Amino acid sequence: MESGLAGNGVLVTGASGGIGSAVARAFAAEGARVVVHFHSGRERAEALAAELTGATAIGADLTDEAQVESLFAESRAALGTVDVCAAVAGVWPSADEPVWQLLLERWEATLRANLTATFLTSKHFLREVERTGHGNLVLVGSTAGRFGEAGHADYAAAKSALQVGLLLSLKNEIVRIAPRGRVNAVAPGWTYSPMTRGSLDPDVVDRVTRTMALRKVASADDIARAVVVLASDELSGHITGELVTVAGGMEGRTLHE
Repeated sequence: MESGLAGNGVLVTGASGGIGSAVARAFAAEGARVVVHFHSGRERAEALAAELTGATAIGADLTDEAQVESLFAESRAALGTVDVCAAVAGVWPSADEPVWQLLLERWEATLRANLTATFLTSKHFLREVERTGHGNLVLVGSTAGRFGEAGHADYAAAKSALQVGLLLSLKNEIVRIAPRGRVNAVAPGWTYSPMTRGSLDPDVVDRVTRTMALRKVASADDIARAVVVLASDELSGHITGELVTVAGGMEGRTLHE
């Protein structure tokens, strides 16, 4: 089945990372014109853009509104129109810190890097939608936002807010400026990516897959395909405000060995 995305202008944030780069490749495979966004991973982003036909790498700190505004202006210049935005960028602090030990500075930094960055990305994408009268937005959350994550309450709270309150508000707001505009979200579970590299040895995989019907860790391509489907009017034109969990049927998180 055709996705209908050929020729669309697509901005993928966080595209220098494992999931983001897979998302950028998946859109390019559908014939879309892609902006590969990066923050600190310039070399990876530029290498990816060189690999994809007609792609452009553009850097921005998504917690800085002036830089987000510039990102969309540069993306519009490169693409003509920004028809789709996949808001993949996010940061998972690796240190396990229960709330009674969690510093306010880390809490605020995590919310800013995940929730505020997604808010600013959504805000300026919707300004593009207001200009063109059409567009689809796909947010990337996490199963941490569904089930919680001990030692990472900051990350879980940010992703929960993103994939519930923000998502459900945006899907109602976008239709004020684009009658067929849609906003959906994907919640990846355990996924092989640079964010998890080094932490998924066989013992960890055995433990984290105990609550999954499909007892395996996802690939970045598994997540990317779900993002592309939700971005496509041909494949999901009457789906909006939905959270698609790509986690092998996960029902929770193991708390005890």
